[in-house]
Amino acid sequence: MKFVDSVKIHVRSGKGGDGCTSMRREKYVPRGGPDGGDGGKGGAIIFQGDLQKNTLLDLSFNQHQHAKDGTPGSGKNRHGKNGKDRLIAVPLGTVIKDIDTGEVLLEVLGEQDYLFIQGGKGGAGNTRFKTATNRAPEFHQPGEEGREMWIRLELKLMADVGLVGFPNAGKSTLIGTISHAHPKVADYPFTTLIPNLGVVKTDAYDAFVVADIPGIIEGAHEGTGLGDRFLRHIERTAILAILLDVSGFSEKPPIEEYLILLNELALYSQALIEKPRLVVLNKVDAVSDFEELRKIQAELEEKKETVFTISAATRENLEPLLKTMAMEVRKYRKQTNPVEREDSDLEADEESI
Repeated sequence: MKFVDSVKIHVRSGKGGDGCTSMRREKYVPRGGPDGGDGGKGGAIIFQGDLQKNTLLDLSFNQHQHAKDGTPGSGKNRHGKNGKDRLIAVPLGTVIKDIDTGEVLLEVLGEQDYLFIQGGKGGAGNTRFKTATNRAPEFHQPGEEGREMWIRLELKLMADVGLVGFPNAGKSTLIGTISHAHPKVADYPFTTLIPNLGVVKTDAYDAFVVADIPGIIEGAHEGTGLGDRFLRHIERTAILAILLDVSGFSEKPPIEEYLILLNELALYSQALIEKPRLVVLNKVDAVSDFEELRKIQAELEEKKETVFTISAATRENLEPLLKTMAMEVRKYRKQTNPVEREDSDLEADEESI
């Protein structure tokens, strides 16, 4: 399935039905009077969080999402039918923005319904206007108009750990090793063209979700390579893991890559730089100069970084890394949800992601 994480759509709630002007005219009924019913309420625009979805693809083919209008009232005090609501299913993590101002109007974070635009109210029938001095009103109220607007939907994946690194740093290999995800792995740049998610589950700690963000290179904030379009997917993560290739076959030295990555993150959002992070020196199974590796690790630790040396391909030293990731995720969850129980667990299904 094609991955679409940004789409523009037009939404419109339903118009309320008009009220009715009607008078009783029945045989043997000496005093008739008004009996016009109210119009039905217009349908609402409702967003539904759907755990089974991970793309906005279907909305890119159905840009016009309109609710139904309410129907008019009629005689004998019969009310019009309410218009059918428009239910729009979107992945968890979808942000709805005003197309002109960029203002965030709604965030879909749970499997529930989110009322976005209320439908127009139905108009009152002439029965409602009967008074002691006006016993036969010959007017009714029109239905209220619905609201319409263009909005932009942007998907920010709901992940706990974001893997960031240059192309071929080993992000896809790592996520495939520690979870049941199956990202494409190859020995050429940009094999990952969309974010991949994997659920890490062990008996030792709570499950957590890891996102593999497509390779970031120098100038990504200006559109170089895949640009910065995928960086929004790590804005909600608890922690970042910066992967550096220390095999000696990367295009740039690991420290230079590290500085470039931090700069690109900062240029996108200062909040990303302020997130807790780990620096992961990957591909140690291919290292021939361990003295150079120790120098790289020492230099990073001087910068107050928490450093791990691993091999995603051979699973070397993965357990300490995963344990630290799990601890940081749990700490973050307790900060954002103080009433979380100690035995809480992430109820996530890998296949649904």
